[in-house]
Amino acid sequence: MNKIFCIMGKSSTGKDSIYRTLINRKDFNLKKIIPYTTRPVRVGEQNGREYYFCDEEKVTQLNKQNKIIELREYKTVHGIWKYFTADDGQIDLDENSYLLIGTLETFISLRKYYGVGRVIPIYIEVEDGERLARALERERKQSSPRYEEMCRRFLADQKDFSKENLNNAMVDRVFMNNDLQETVEEIVSYINSNR
Repeated sequence: MNKIFCIMGKSSTGKDSIYRTLINRKDFNLKKIIPYTTRPVRVGEQNGREYYFCDEEKVTQLNKQNKIIELREYKTVHGIWKYFTADDGQIDLDENSYLLIGTLETFISLRKYYGVGRVIPIYIEVEDGERLARALERERKQSSPRYEEMCRRFLADQKDFSKENLNNAMVDRVFMNNDLQETVEEIVSYINSNR
């Protein structure tokens, strides 16, 4: 049975690096699900690769068509940013298995939409001090660093990914990302055992 594997974790845990490594493995054959966002493009990002970057008009259009599976709004220091997953023709579980990066909320909504056995969590964790250092390093590389937003997100992640929330969502497997290659190999084994 084909499945959706949902990579999630707090900010700066290496989710993007893990995702890129897994999606580029030729022997793995997982397809991408590209989410949407109304936030600005970061340095190094490309429309249609990490996200579909869109405006409020697109959100309204997809919502009117009942194509939004899940939508999250974040009141950032720069205004409201929306992130969402849409039933826009990207996903065909009769044909393929998929990989995406999302939040706990994304995982829960996808599981409700597609069924418990079809959506598998991959929760990534990094020690908080290391995570904060990574976030700061990434933000410094931006043409207009948004340190306030980085701090807001760091603190919000503590609440969003609390032990209680993870337990309620039945996420009980944690992948510690201390070494990228080792973590990827653990996840490959885990995905293979769940296919």
